[in-house]
Amino acid sequence: MNNVVLSEELSQISRLFIYAAMAIYTFAFLADALNLSRQASENKDVRSTASVTERAALILMVIATVLHLVGVVLRAISVSRVPWGNMYEYAITGSLVIVVIFLVARFFVKEIKFISLLISGFALLTLGAATTVLYVEVASLMPALQNYWLVIHVSVAVLATSFFNIAAALSIAYLLKSAGWVQKSKTAFGKTVKRLFSGFPADNKLERLAYRFNIIGFILWTFTLIAGAIWAERAWHRYWGWDTKEVWTFIIWTLYAGYLHANATRGWSGKRSAWLSLVGFAAVIFNFMIVNLYFKGLHVYSGL
Repeated sequence: MNNVVLSEELSQISRLFIYAAMAIYTFAFLADALNLSRQASENKDVRSTASVTERAALILMVIATVLHLVGVVLRAISVSRVPWGNMYEYAITGSLVIVVIFLVARFFVKEIKFISLLISGFALLTLGAATTVLYVEVASLMPALQNYWLVIHVSVAVLATSFFNIAAALSIAYLLKSAGWVQKSKTAFGKTVKRLFSGFPADNKLERLAYRFNIIGFILWTFTLIAGAIWAERAWHRYWGWDTKEVWTFIIWTLYAGYLHANATRGWSGKRSAWLSLVGFAAVIFNFMIVNLYFKGLHVYSGL
């Protein structure tokens, strides 16, 4: 690692591409919002033939993703390693993977296209936090991270988080669609919102989609937990040490295990299942933002 070439200049060029991606994500978000509002006002089904605004939003998201990808690749080149050695790099890489998985899934599962607004919005917020609060200059990794397990462990964690994120977006859509005030409202606004959500997939379809994405995320998170223990043994000569990060990783695993068990037994279906899915994803966000920033431990790698 002593011969690693670092380039802050190239990192700043990478940052410019991230800013450009943020701008295009903003336009994609606005196009999706315009599309949904138009469909609600015209009482059209969001599952019908794609409108001009919907196609524009998709094209803009693809362009933003390409710019985003270039930014991540340039950051990787600037540090001569995989781009997830600190919170800034994890944020820009993780949000990229989320969008890519969504775009790929969109071609196979047409029903998820309506959460495009939530995905572009989340990517925009994540990149905004990354470039303002989390940005750090290029630097070499701490000795414990200079291992091939960094590629295996963290890349799988990124994938798991991405699937959890999409499942959370589907759960939010489910809760909004089934909200009592939407169903009972007699106001013009309430009726408009009700028309909008009436075009979304059926409640049971939303629930099944969220469940499927959470299953994949849970399998990947299980591997993350196991890989982390193996890496810990190699780095610190113990598989488990009750470090804060280890504890929260296990808490997340437990929450999603409970979610899957509740769905399998049908005891916690519907709104309760959706809320449990969101609690699990909130724990993922807490693990990334709060634990990394405010808790001390061997796993803290914020770089800030």
